[in-house]
Amino acid sequence: MNSDSSVEIVTQGKTVTAYLKGEIDHHNAGALRQRIDEAVTHRQPEILSLDFAGVSFMDSSGIGLVMGRYRLIENTGCQFYITNLSPHAYKVMQLAGLEKIAMLKKRKDERK
Repeated sequence: MNSDSSVEIVTQGKTVTAYLKGEIDHHNAGALRQRIDEAVTHRQPEILSLDFAGVSFMDSSGIGLVMGRYRLIENTGCQFYITNLSPHAYKVMQLAGLEKIAMLKKRKDERK
């Protein structure tokens, strides 16, 4: 995986949280997808949360990352959360219609 990005997967009960860090672009999105998908397939969570607090840059690959994870869980009854989005990332995800497939939450420390 590109050293500019990483993901830490934390499982608590039936919740899988992927803490994304660094840049999400077409060079590293595949490795991020693979790690998250392995955790989801292995754990079969009731809640999947992608935490974007550590993301410094995201291109359209970030949208693809979210949509692909939704397709993985859409028929399982799993709840889907996208959390700690910067104001810019929040707006991009809203414009892409992702609030129809996941609960979007802004970073708590950001001003409106």
